Amino acid sequence: MSRRSSAVLRSGLLLVLALPLAACGNSLDRLSEIGKAPKLASIDDPTTNPGYKPVSMPMPAPEPPAYAPNSLWSRGSRAFFKDQRAHRIGDILTVQVVITDKAQIANDTKRTRAETDATGIGGLPGAAVNKLIQHTGATASNLVNNTTNTSAEGIGTVNRSETLQTNVAALVTQILPNGNMVIEGRQEIRVNFEIREMIVAGVVRPEDIGSDNTIDSAKIAEARISYGGRGQLTDVQQARYGTQFLDVIMPF
Repeated sequence: MSRRSSAVLRSGLLLVLALPLAACGNSLDRLSEIGKAPKLASIDDPTTNPGYKPVSMPMPAPEPPAYAPNSLWSRGSRAFFKDQRAHRIGDILTVQVVITDKAQIANDTKRTRAETDATGIGGLPGAAVNKLIQHTGATASNLVNNTTNTSAEGIGTVNRSETLQTNVAALVTQILPNGNMVIEGRQEIRVNFEIREMIVAGVVRPEDIGSDNTIDSAKIAEARISYGGRGQLTDVQQARYGTQFLDVIMPF
């Protein structure tokens, strides 16, 4: 046995031995917690966690402080008092996603075509042809007889109903020349081994933002709303890659 084969065999044996030990350790931990409430994780500095990366977000350009003596008007405000609505790059607003779609479509198509063609030769040429083909049992008056029947029928029905209602905090990422704002928000929720992800993006008008700094999803132009998930449940619900590949390339 070569040195490489021995190393591979040794690694495999160590892995086989480590799996029961790991399972045993997990079982011992669970046994020690019988009758006790699950322990909460301690509060630690998140920057010390492995894989930590600082967040980088679009920020507005710095504005030099300006003072107006004897003035009650605040610089940059759109109202007499300070406006809490999002209006600059980096500000946050709440998107109220409300989607209620219903569609019912029924199509019924039928097509039928019948065609008959007959060709014959009469007179003296026909008599000559009859003389030549008399042994076949055919006649010149009915040399060619073609009949074609075509029939097609198609029925399609669509009955769809979708309802989605949730809130997502979005970030202002860009201010367009006309004052409209480009927003984008992402929300991830992990439950056990499944992650539910909500993405909202689009263009909004400052006038459509409510006094509570919220906006209805129906007022977002070029809206891009995605709600889905990834994890063990999603993997089970999807067909395997081989099945998806065959669905694409198979002509039938």
